[in-house]
Amino acid sequence: MKDIKQLIDALHLEDLTNESHPSIFDDNEGYNVLIVRLPVISSELGARSLGFVFTENNSYFYEKEKKEFKEFDNVFSSPYSIIDKAVDRVLKSFSKYQEKILDMEESLYENKTNKDFLHSWLEIKLEILRIERILIRTANTMEEFIDFYTNAENFPINNYMDIHEHIERTMRSATLQLSKLDYLYSFYNAKSNDKMNKMIYILTIISAIFLPLNLVVGFFGMNTTSLPFSTGENGTYYATSIIITLIISTSAIVTMWRKKIEG
Repeated sequence: MKDIKQLIDALHLEDLTNESHPSIFDDNEGYNVLIVRLPVISSELGARSLGFVFTENNSYFYEKEKKEFKEFDNVFSSPYSIIDKAVDRVLKSFSKYQEKILDMEESLYENKTNKDFLHSWLEIKLEILRIERILIRTANTMEEFIDFYTNAENFPINNYMDIHEHIERTMRSATLQLSKLDYLYSFYNAKSNDKMNKMIYILTIISAIFLPLNLVVGFFGMNTTSLPFSTGENGTYYATSIIITLIISTSAIVTMWRKKIEG
């Protein structure tokens, strides 16, 4: 272990100890460094970096908890096993976002959305965007690694291509879920706008009915002489009849106007 630490540049050693270092593949004289960063999907979204060093005859995995290198006799198979298990965990745990988005979709269709809809929508979208960004760089890094070792002896190219495919599959799933989220947001906005339009329509009808009434009430409420129906015995009856006629006429006009618009 002492030899490998002495072989590695201090900056590369610092990169390997970094828990959240971005994915990189660095070709150096005497050794190569591979860092694979993957999202950790649990109750809270995080990220973890796996650091490997490859020499001509051996490979090493940096165990951050122990702060030491674990040596592998098999140059490529052991690192593959570690990366493959980590990628599979990401692929399986990503399904929680698919379930959440499906629940949001069903609640929208059934008109059961709550006040936290937009907050939940934004939280999920930000997390998926972060996962997508991490995986894009990781996929590119794995591609560089595979291209570099394609012609190396005993390099299990199919195994590493399988890892690359799993990463890209998760990326495609993330892209699909982001598209669904955009659709849900558009649908949510459309429903909100429809509710707002109905409220405005109701307020317009109420205003159309009560505006003439306010005019009539204001007219008969003036403190002037010679107002119509002010001296007769049936003045209140006539004034009430005018008000009722106005209400019926206005309602009929609003109904005809609505049918004309909808037709």
